[in-house]
Amino acid sequence: MPSQTRNLLLLISNLGLGGAQRVFHDHSVELAKHYTVTEAVFNLDGGDMYPSGNEVRSLEVAGGGSPVEKIRNFGRRIGRLRALKRRLSTDVCVSHLEGADYVNLLSKGSEKVVLCIHGSKLHDGNITGLVGWLRKKVLMPGLYNRADKIVTVSRDINPELIEGFGVKPEKLVTINNFFEVAQIEEKSREPLTPQEQALYDSAPVLVTSGRLTIQKNQAPLLDSFAALINRRLAKLVFVGDGELRDDLTRYARRLGLRVYEAWNGEALTTEFDVYFLGLQQNPFKYIRPASLFVFPSAWEGFPMALGEAMICGVPAVTTDCPTGPREILAPSTATPGTAIRMAERAEFGMLMPMLNQPASLAADQQVWTETLDQLLGDTAERERLGQLASQRMQDFTREKIFRQWVAVLEDVLAK
Repeated sequence: MPSQTRNLLLLISNLGLGGAQRVFHDHSVELAKHYTVTEAVFNLDGGDMYPSGNEVRSLEVAGGGSPVEKIRNFGRRIGRLRALKRRLSTDVCVSHLEGADYVNLLSKGSEKVVLCIHGSKLHDGNITGLVGWLRKKVLMPGLYNRADKIVTVSRDINPELIEGFGVKPEKLVTINNFFEVAQIEEKSREPLTPQEQALYDSAPVLVTSGRLTIQKNQAPLLDSFAALINRRLAKLVFVGDGELRDDLTRYARRLGLRVYEAWNGEALTTEFDVYFLGLQQNPFKYIRPASLFVFPSAWEGFPMALGEAMICGVPAVTTDCPTGPREILAPSTATPGTAIRMAERAEFGMLMPMLNQPASLAADQQVWTETLDQLLGDTAERERLGQLASQRMQDFTREKIFRQWVAVLEDVLAK
């Protein structure tokens, strides 16, 4: 049985906004019911966006700077974490995100080390250049097998680590992310303002949520939507913000779409085609009344935004990207060897071609346009898929997922 006297250290590079940080917070809260939990972070420059109530220890080592400064800071993080582990008599240190994984592994003493891998490494478009080569060819292959256990959030990350980085299969176990199902359902019922309600009443709404970044690949979705509204009345709502905000709004206008930007302070009316609502404290109330949830990501881990939309009972239309969507929507199917080129009516939603292959992009966007058009014209099918979506998400409750986490930690501690 778990013991409160066991000291668990949770490590992450920062506590800013992000899916991994949200998962880190949830783990901290839940595991504190079973162990004495302390959180560690490289620095608190971005604040603590998801406070858990557990003690937070900052290593107070900055990021950025010249290559020499980065190497020096990397060494400082290793030294300070090693000292912190000793001071806390740490039994297990669980790290989240790759930078934290390296520091956790290189500071390893007598404590057990567990890594939590949140996303695809082979398909991560941010792993580029000389540093990307170093990560893929030296650090991951050289260090990951030092871990006592590696927990991946999606089954399809495992073969990547085995075949791509030489990780021993016995090191790996998959535990999916969990979702606060009842809480999300409750928040999704919060009423919209009269102006927001008028928007949803004016036409079928497609909604997507997440950061406006390269990973989420929202630009090609705008092309498919522009073609869709030549066939039928519809609106597209973006919930979220990010560094590609200006690029996306410019691109939408170049396609002839009328664009609403919440950050400009303009009045919300039904006269626009695309609505950028920015960050919202409660995104779920904008998802539940939508006709479809659209998710064009180029790669994922185990996508929180997709699962949250399904909890809201909205039919999901998502790329069959690595990794996660197929595991959620079509759990009984194997991942295909080549990317799908047609829409796939999966058990719990629609799997779609990815929108990042230049040679087939125009055809793939057309598949998206036609599929969205068909679904918007079929109320019964949308209702069926929405019910199946919410049913599927009962498999990812807090209780089910954390039984698996405690079992893994107890197994590691027993060895």
